[in-house]
Amino acid sequence: MHRLQELLGPRPDIVAVAAHLEALDPERRRDECLSLQPWHLSRLFEVAKGARTLRLGDLVPSRRAPLEPIVHDGRNTLPVFRRFAKVMARAPEGGEELWGYNRTGRLLETLVGPGYFVVRPHEVPGELAVDYRVLPRVPAPGWPPLRPNEAGLGRVVYAGTVDVLRGVTAHVSIGRASRDGRFLPAFFVLCRAAR
Repeated sequence: MHRLQELLGPRPDIVAVAAHLEALDPERRRDECLSLQPWHLSRLFEVAKGARTLRLGDLVPSRRAPLEPIVHDGRNTLPVFRRFAKVMARAPEGGEELWGYNRTGRLLETLVGPGYFVVRPHEVPGELAVDYRVLPRVPAPGWPPLRPNEAGLGRVVYAGTVDVLRGVTAHVSIGRASRDGRFLPAFFVLCRAAR
């Protein structure tokens, strides 16, 4: 069992969790985050509430050029296709939003779509919203073609969805999907690639 899993036991302490993750090298941090089980993810989402302000610059550092992609490896609580990545970049005109899509593999992206989104500050201070109801104006070079999230099977997965992200460390965030203002039983962890 990874130390992170132990720290997310019955009484998790977000300060201890964050300190542990910050002390790890990038590969170990990623491995420990991607080892989490559904119950770890739901606990982490709860204890991260209000613990750390999450900013757009935590997801894509401001030193990055517009449309330069940053990969966040992820693991979710779905019964299948649990591993994925959210690829994000600063919008070309700057401002208070990021653009991105879900990298899930060619088969799933063909069937469901890439799940494009826009990231903005959430209505809850310190949190960010990954909004699938809004698409970027253009994809970054090398990204899949834009496809409405309401098209095909994408409407089941992405249409009307807003993921709420909470900060754990400068490289790790925890999220939960919502639709129509209500949380869904779908959690995920993101670990920003070291770059």
